[in-house]
Formats: sequence, structure tokens, C-alpha cells
Amino acid sequence: MDNIKLLQNKVKMFCEEREWDEFHNPKDLAIGISTEANELLDIFRFKTEKQMDEDFEKMRPAVEEELADVLFFVLRFAQKNNIDLQEALNKKLDKNAQKYPIEKAKGNNKKYDQL
Repeated sequence: MDNIKLLQNKVKMFCEEREWDEFHNPKDLAIGISTEANELLDIFRFKTEKQMDEDFEKMRPAVEEELADVLFFVLRFAQKNNIDLQEALNKKLDKNAQKYPIEKAKGNNKKYDQL
């Protein structure tokens, strides 16, 4: 079993022990992903690049917690909806490799339609 599936099973067991299945439909899990991602973003709000560099170690615990929350919801969404995250990521990387060929995208932050 790969690491992603192990993590999904850990999250599944955690949720099942608490009888949360009824609350974990696609809409509510997607809202959870978005909410937690915004809580991560909020950590950096109104900070300059210099402040982020200087203060990152102080922010690290909060960043790690919010990243874990995002991951929790992503894993749960995939587990509840039979999505193979490894396969989905591989497909997306293949698709992005076509959109962002190395010779055009290397060192460039432009969107694929502007390369």
C-alpha cells in the first residue's frame, strides 16, 4: 500500500470513529479544503516578503497546522469519492508537461497561454 493510501486510511479511521461520514459529502469536503486553504493564506496576509522571510520560523507551527488541515480534507475527499490521488496527480503532471514544456517554461512564471 502506498503512503497516500495509508494516510487516507488513517483519516478514514479517525472520521469513522467519530461517525462523521454523514457530514462528509463532496460539497462539504470541498468547502473544508477551501476554508483551510484560506486559513493558510491568512497567516501571510499583509506581510511583506521580508517579513515572511524573517518571521517564517515563528509562523511555521501555524503553517504546518493549516497544511495538515488542507491535506486532511483532500485525503478525505479522495477517499470518500474513490479518487486515486497518485493517478490524478500523475495525469495532471503529464497534462502540465504538455502545457509547460521545459524549453518554454524554465525560469518563466507566465501562464501556458502566454508562453
